[in-house]
Amino acid sequence: MHLTQETDYAMRIVFCLAKNDRRMDAASISEAMCVTLRFSLKILGKLAGAGLVNSYKGIKGGYELARPASQITLKQVVDAVEGKAYAISRCLDPENGCNRGVSGCCSFQKVWQEVTREVNARLSAVTFADMVADDAEREASGQQV
Repeated sequence: MHLTQETDYAMRIVFCLAKNDRRMDAASISEAMCVTLRFSLKILGKLAGAGLVNSYKGIKGGYELARPASQITLKQVVDAVEGKAYAISRCLDPENGCNRGVSGCCSFQKVWQEVTREVNARLSAVTFADMVADDAEREASGQQV
């Protein structure tokens, strides 16, 4: 499996909120991240449902991170959009995965399980505060972000 476009956009939306460190309306987020407003709203709903962002109604409404960016990981965003059973290959899906109908005994499954663990561990280790700091460092050094 691969991360969907929706997950990529969700990460960018959380990054936008972390970088701006303030409440933002959906239209501003959508424009800043080059994601349609409709899709942004769908993603923001999932992020709010997962407790990663707070949603506010009214004239001063909008969205903001539910907790500090240092406490939100890339993995949490993946889980919010993809579900907690995310795996690198469909062959690890116990219901619809292996076309041979086996589980845990294939060399491919062993490799994909290991890769999935490594990817999930890495995604769990990176916070949005890390991403914002990296972005600021790149901007300060004149690198394109």
